[in-house]
Amino acid sequence: MNNEMSSAVAAEVEDGVDIRRCLPGDEARLSAVGGATFLDTFAGVLAGDDILGHCERQHAVQRYAAWLADPHCALWLAEARPGNAPIGFAMLSPPDLPSVPTQAGDVELKRIYLLHRFHGGGHGARLMQAAIGEARVRGAGRLLLGVYAKNERALAFYARKGFVPIGERRFRVGDNEYEDRILALDLVAA
Repeated sequence: MNNEMSSAVAAEVEDGVDIRRCLPGDEARLSAVGGATFLDTFAGVLAGDDILGHCERQHAVQRYAAWLADPHCALWLAEARPGNAPIGFAMLSPPDLPSVPTQAGDVELKRIYLLHRFHGGGHGARLMQAAIGEARVRGAGRLLLGVYAKNERALAFYARKGFVPIGERRFRVGDNEYEDRILALDLVAA
């Protein structure tokens, strides 16, 4: 094992967070961390009742079970040690971004969430690398995503990873609509 690889493995062991590919049976873990991270991110930003209704629908166990059963989707969990408590996840899917033209071979990073207290430790970057690696294995030319237009921290993270704006969409949470930026990462040039 070379020194670079040795250092990367040591960092994974020392940071107390494992990232693994999800399997059927992980839907309750994904649902719990999906709802928790959405609340963690948007409490005080979006209406509380809208957040709760959104989490009930969009982070339902059944929804994650369906994605886990879909061969076109791929999900990864970030889990804290000891105990393997879920602290974040990433999800790839076919693109569902009707406000922007998509190309054959595009893949969407539908979700990438991490509990706030784990930000800044490189875990989001590791989830992103898992998603980018899978997109490349699938032969994707671009990785697309939607992000809340006022989420400056997320926008800065995506910009550092090489994503560029390609459009906008309206995103409904409860009774209200919000503006999202649609970003793309060129996987061929990167």
